[in-house]
Amino acid sequence: MLVNRLAIGKLRAILENTEDGTDKDLASMSSAKREVLTQFQPIFALNSIPNLAEDEFRSFLLLKNNKHWSGLHRQSNVMCADMDKLRSALGILLDEDRPISDRLDQLIPKGGNPMVQGLGRATLTAILQISFPDKYGVLNGTVETAMKNLSIWPKFDSGATFAERYLAVNEILLQVSSELQIDLWTLDALWWRVRSPYADETDTFTSDEVLDTIEGESPRFGLEKYLQEFLRDNWDQIPELSNTWGIYEEDGEVRGYEYDTTEIGRIDLLAHHREEPRWLVIELKRNQTSDQTIGQILRYMGWVRNNPAAQGDQVEGMIICHSSDKQTEYALVYTKNIEVMFYRVAFHLSKAPVDDSVSIH
Repeated sequence: MLVNRLAIGKLRAILENTEDGTDKDLASMSSAKREVLTQFQPIFALNSIPNLAEDEFRSFLLLKNNKHWSGLHRQSNVMCADMDKLRSALGILLDEDRPISDRLDQLIPKGGNPMVQGLGRATLTAILQISFPDKYGVLNGTVETAMKNLSIWPKFDSGATFAERYLAVNEILLQVSSELQIDLWTLDALWWRVRSPYADETDTFTSDEVLDTIEGESPRFGLEKYLQEFLRDNWDQIPELSNTWGIYEEDGEVRGYEYDTTEIGRIDLLAHHREEPRWLVIELKRNQTSDQTIGQILRYMGWVRNNPAAQGDQVEGMIICHSSDKQTEYALVYTKNIEVMFYRVAFHLSKAPVDDSVSIH
């Protein structure tokens, strides 16, 4: 597809802020290229993969080291559970003697599980960018959202494989970088500044505390963000959720955290039933009215029904909050497919075991 001139103009304006030093954070990301490539290209060289150490791989996943990509480390334990299998997968990814489409189809097969759990599109394409910086761009949630906001996201057939989708996106990334006369690394940094109008909709609270307490009530999360992150990071330890639902994954990547609809906002958490064709939209109620909460979750449920859900799939909703009120209860009387769940925060201390062999003189 031919990239529209309006999109190029917006990206060029962001680039100018980088070049004149106005946007120091973006300039820092862009200038880190040589440092990052020097550190990680030798690690991801094809002949080095058989000796790849776990700590080397984990180091790359951290934002403070890769300078570009936050969140990759969240799947580090899953990816590193079988290092031999991970090394095999990376060996396939980086073998330029094979067509990239064949490699990606093997790593993320259509309709099947990824070769290595957690090794999804965000991590795979970041490694490609490090190893072949002039050939492969990055595809992750930030890039997808930014391209959709600029109306340059390609259209795909419903049965398109991940490899087909990535190659179509990469073609556009190469075109845009050529138009702007920048490398793919710098272009990847620009996507962070292509914001949607609702980007800060959940960041309106003033409390600086993770937990706050209201007289007569148990502690609650001071910011919705902390509750959201707690649910994401501890999902498998919450049987009321994890026994039935899994956070939505796509292309081997966890996508259901702050799932970006690109149209009506970000869904706090989007889950899919582990066995049945059912979806769960989770909305966290914190500093907003009951009417706002109900209206928002209904909008998201409608969007899910019309987009990722297939015909015949069931879409359900769940509101998670510290306590309910009459407005919420009455609003849900005739809405049978939305459930309300309460959370409680518990904090315990226990004495350290005493070692009788240690004495104080």
